[in-house]
Amino acid sequence: MSITVLLVDDEPLVRAGLRAVLSAQGDIEVVGEAADGAAVIPLVRRLRPDVVAMDVRMPLLDGIEATRAVLRGVPEPPKILVITTFENDEYVYGALRAGADGFLLKRSRPAEIVHAVRLVAAGESLLFPAAVRRLAAEYGNASAREAMDRASLTEREADVLRLMTRGLSNAEIAQRLVVGTETVKSHVSAVLAKLGARDRTQAVIAAYESGFVSPG
Repeated sequence: MSITVLLVDDEPLVRAGLRAVLSAQGDIEVVGEAADGAAVIPLVRRLRPDVVAMDVRMPLLDGIEATRAVLRGVPEPPKILVITTFENDEYVYGALRAGADGFLLKRSRPAEIVHAVRLVAAGESLLFPAAVRRLAAEYGNASAREAMDRASLTEREADVLRLMTRGLSNAEIAQRLVVGTETVKSHVSAVLAKLGARDRTQAVIAAYESGFVSPG
């Protein structure tokens, strides 16, 4: 079954490039395009894509507000992969905090673009580059630390969260901890529930903002 993708970017050339790369894959189908975040909600409701590849900077409605709108206004919302020119863009971090599942640099190689779409579609987290990890740490505050303390993660759940912040998949975490993949899935679910996180990306952000892990 194909992964369906909606492309949202105000640059036609960027949309055309992404469409060419993704449509060449047998398991990915581009089902629509939009030139601004303001058009996302109706398209998502009509097309029901699995993933929205969303530009973070757009003239009418940027990727941050469009992400919030999708997550608040659409039942069973799609995964959102924000695309950007600069990895240290605070807009990117704003979109991740708003609920985006990961981000992709516009200069990424075709194989990296395909991998990112497949990864977020599967519910996995993307490894944040150092610039975004630093932003997360800078946004840290007492409330984030208190929330992490209240979560009372077990030792094994804490180990799983640390490995999640490194972008490891469930299978890779299972290999590191020498346990079964289903066991890791259970730990990940427990971590998300205790942190009140929508997904792995939100849990990773919580880990950095609380100081549970450091950018280094």
